[in-house]
Amino acid sequence: MQSNAEPLRTCIGCRRTGARSVLLRLVRDPEDPQRVVVDPRRRLPGRGAWLHPDRTCLTQAVKRRAFQRAFRGAVDHAAVDDFFGTTVQATAGTVTVQAESGSEI
Repeated sequence: MQSNAEPLRTCIGCRRTGARSVLLRLVRDPEDPQRVVVDPRRRLPGRGAWLHPDRTCLTQAVKRRAFQRAFRGAVDHAAVDDFFGTTVQATAGTVTVQAESGSEI
């Protein structure tokens, strides 16, 4: 029996699971491997980590050193913090993550 349920991922901040469409995918920047960036289209290569689009989860991830564990080494998460600083505050705390259809290339 095949289920049409969306795959679940675990937020590195709060450690709760959620649908992939609700979480942001984070990856190492292909041009600067020491930097972590948000992958809104979920297409960048490499190991990914998932985070709720909520500043509280980002704060918890930083406090728990979850970025270093998820990416197996020291990384700079300033680009993720910038994403939250401009996107989350500008939209009054909500971010809509586009659902992955598989047709975008």
